[in-house]
Amino acid sequence: MSVALDQLRILLVEPSDVQRKVITQHLNQAGLKQTQGASTLDQAKALMQSWQPDIITSAMYFEDGTAHQLIDYVHEHQLQDTVHFMLVSSEHRADQLEQFKQAGIVAILPKPFSPEQLQRAITATVDLLEPDYLQLDLYDVEDLRVLIVDDSITSRHVLRRVLENMGVEHCVEAENGQQAIDILNEQQFDLIVTDFHMPQINGSELAQYVRNSSAHSHTPLLMVTARANEPQLANVKQSGVDALTDKPFEPATLKAILSKLLDR
Repeated sequence: MSVALDQLRILLVEPSDVQRKVITQHLNQAGLKQTQGASTLDQAKALMQSWQPDIITSAMYFEDGTAHQLIDYVHEHQLQDTVHFMLVSSEHRADQLEQFKQAGIVAILPKPFSPEQLQRAITATVDLLEPDYLQLDLYDVEDLRVLIVDDSITSRHVLRRVLENMGVEHCVEAENGQQAIDILNEQQFDLIVTDFHMPQINGSELAQYVRNSSAHSHTPLLMVTARANEPQLANVKQSGVDALTDKPFEPATLKAILSKLLDR
């Protein structure tokens, strides 16, 4: 069943009255008609309990805290399966945005954002809400065995959910490269999806291990990282990574990458 945009509930958390009105207009024009506004974290938390939104669209800074605390609240109350988070911010510093990317948010929109940027974020959210099965020539998608490697439990959760929406039924998770190697010593996989920045053994080192392993050397390897544009990642494919994409990622982009990797 397709998700009806006009039925989605949007909680807009923005301290500026003017900005709330402007963003609400943009949301309405994009087809999102059910919008409630909050100017503080306390108001947002109250609405999350009483109104139960599908999407939170939030600024970064408030008089009573930051969007980081709002995301923490979502996870503390185990709402991450039903509530999706978009950040709208003029913040460009990588270190400030890193935590949001690792938290599994749907999109980071700049201030101001274009209609096209908003539409892509909405599409990414809808893709998380409804199944969109991956069609492959060489595999039955329900038989695919996928190893997800990331030190962020939230990132692993989002990846697993997107894969399950595509029809993948067999996912195994590892918290870092070393744990992944231990699992690979015991099991075979059709696909490995890994982060780059991890303790002990990072994604590049894991890729080198995979390519040097007689048992796994031909296994497709996708890297999903919050810092895909870092200079040190420019040559990461030389370590054996088949494809590289950003956090947050669009499910449609991930689906297209997997089609190329698995049907080549």
